[in-house]
Amino acid sequence: MIPFNIPAVTGKEHIYIAEAAKRGHLSGDGHFTKQCNQWFEEKFGSKKVLLTTSCTHALEMAAILLDLKEGDEVILPSYTFVSTANAFVLRGAKAVFVDIRPDTMNLDENLIEAAINEKTKAIVVVHYAGISCEMDKIMALAEKHNIKVVEDAAQGVMSLYNDKYLGTIGHLGCYSFHETKNYNCGEGGALLINDPALIERAEIIREKGTDRSKFFRGQVDKYSWVDIGSSYLPSELNAAFLYAQLEESDTINNDRLKTWNLYYKHLKTLQEDGLIELGSIPQNCTHNAHMFYIKVKDIAVRGKLLQHLKDNGIGAVFHYVPLHSSVAGLQYGKMSGEDQYTTKESERLIRLPLFFHMEEEKVLAVVEQIFAFYKNSTHTV
Repeated sequence: MIPFNIPAVTGKEHIYIAEAAKRGHLSGDGHFTKQCNQWFEEKFGSKKVLLTTSCTHALEMAAILLDLKEGDEVILPSYTFVSTANAFVLRGAKAVFVDIRPDTMNLDENLIEAAINEKTKAIVVVHYAGISCEMDKIMALAEKHNIKVVEDAAQGVMSLYNDKYLGTIGHLGCYSFHETKNYNCGEGGALLINDPALIERAEIIREKGTDRSKFFRGQVDKYSWVDIGSSYLPSELNAAFLYAQLEESDTINNDRLKTWNLYYKHLKTLQEDGLIELGSIPQNCTHNAHMFYIKVKDIAVRGKLLQHLKDNGIGAVFHYVPLHSSVAGLQYGKMSGEDQYTTKESERLIRLPLFFHMEEEKVLAVVEQIFAFYKNSTHTV
């Protein structure tokens, strides 16, 4: 069996978890949480980074920081995980879905302005597969219309756009450290605050609406409830696990890229023969090998290929069902313009196994079964 994912473990995680236990501070914002925050701030250049319990919670914090209210609108892709929309709908905003580009599966930057009106408060971009949206144009639009940009960079840690790390370009950025991500602690996330005006309130929201962070810094003699918020601090045990991975970030990144490139090398022949399509990497983007996906002819072929891979012990999967066609999406959102690509392209996509320390023979075994499928069929793009 070749599983779809195996969570990365670098070797020091258990050592740092034991160290966290010895330090006697397990509830959050201890030594390892601060080490993780500082690592991101120094390496990525974000004004402030706050570790959270999940990317979902980072997005929820972003929604609170935007002061969203009933009747506001937020622009985002429909091809994304539910948290991207849910975080803003929870604040009373309406999700306005815009179609994607078929080459990157990202929000089509050329369709965003048509969805902007006086109710629009934010654009939420999703960097699918760790490949950046066209951020220069999106940031220019946001400045023109005086709206905020939130980067859902759950899949984009270590990826770059024009030499800028994803998550550091918009006003706010959100990361995920779920076990399926390149760097993980089981469950975890981070909020990157790139607008200095939002830092103080972000700390308060993360600390259940209190000014507790100021108290610990000695800026106030007692802390109290000053704003809305919730419990968004991760355990020190999670932070300790994550920090061991951050120390080996380049090793993990290079290893995954090696696997990604191996897939591409061997599958490009099928693309040249018109049997599948491979993901596109724009010239100004540096990706992090978060996933390797292929596109087949249609949903029928996808079902057959997935079954073939399953029958041969390979854990490939399809990805999101577009949100605008879901029960909640119909209630809390609306599609702006035409769904030309979102549904059609989502029904063609298959994600292949890719994880840290994936042996070359496993990659070649997956490739072999894909070739075998097309050798015994007449499927075309």
